[in-house]
Amino acid sequence: MPYFTYDTSVIISRKMAVLPGRTGSFLMSGVVLLELTASARDDSQRKIYERMFRDYREDNSLIIPNEDDWLQACKVLYWLSQSRRRTHGGRLKRLHSGASQRMALDVLIAVSARRWRATVVTENWDDFKVIERYSRTKLVKASAFFKP
Repeated sequence: MPYFTYDTSVIISRKMAVLPGRTGSFLMSGVVLLELTASARDDSQRKIYERMFRDYREDNSLIIPNEDDWLQACKVLYWLSQSRRRTHGGRLKRLHSGASQRMALDVLIAVSARRWRATVVTENWDDFKVIERYSRTKLVKASAFFKP
């Protein structure tokens, strides 16, 4: 059975109050839970995300980046920087505030999903397509995934 996981953009944009059950082909990304927990509106929402973390971990459906994922993420981020440098005549154009942190988290989602052979469902298509070039992660647009 093929696995899939959601990028944070899917959960936020689709206002998903309920995520797929912890059985079957859905895997939760620990990086996505990090982003959701960090942006929780209050302590009760933070506790919900912490409980989800424990529940998904308990039944082995939580994708946590391992040492190899971190190393691969470093390589992908390096290759992305070099590509930007080539595009701008040897100069590294400054990114918008927070863009490099968001890209680093997206790269971690992608490379850790690839280890599980999980497809990443995303609303953030442009960024993930660039990441895919270097990580060979399977992607699907959320609009296609949720099409009736």
